[in-house]
Amino acid sequence: MSIGTGLAVVFGVGAVTYLMRAGLILALAGRTLPPWFMKALRYVAPSVLAALVVSLVADPDQANTGLSLAEVAGLVVAGAVIWRVRNLMMALAAGMTAFWLVLAVA
Repeated sequence: MSIGTGLAVVFGVGAVTYLMRAGLILALAGRTLPPWFMKALRYVAPSVLAALVVSLVADPDQANTGLSLAEVAGLVVAGAVIWRVRNLMMALAAGMTAFWLVLAVA
């Protein structure tokens, strides 16, 4: 694949992605969403985070290697922050900080 073709593909995919997201935002602009939908949206971020954790823990290619100490530290710290503070952003920041610190030290 040439550089021009690669750039065309990257910009094409970017444009399609942008239009899909902008289209949804514009379609919903000025509308009041039902309460059940707004309640369901609160669970999107935790479910995405849970899916990322499950894919980290249950990856078949990594099944025999186990988790590293840094990964366990990040998961434990993030879990403790979520349990104590109930703030997803704080848990993500604390978990990633613990992960990077343990990774740098070990």
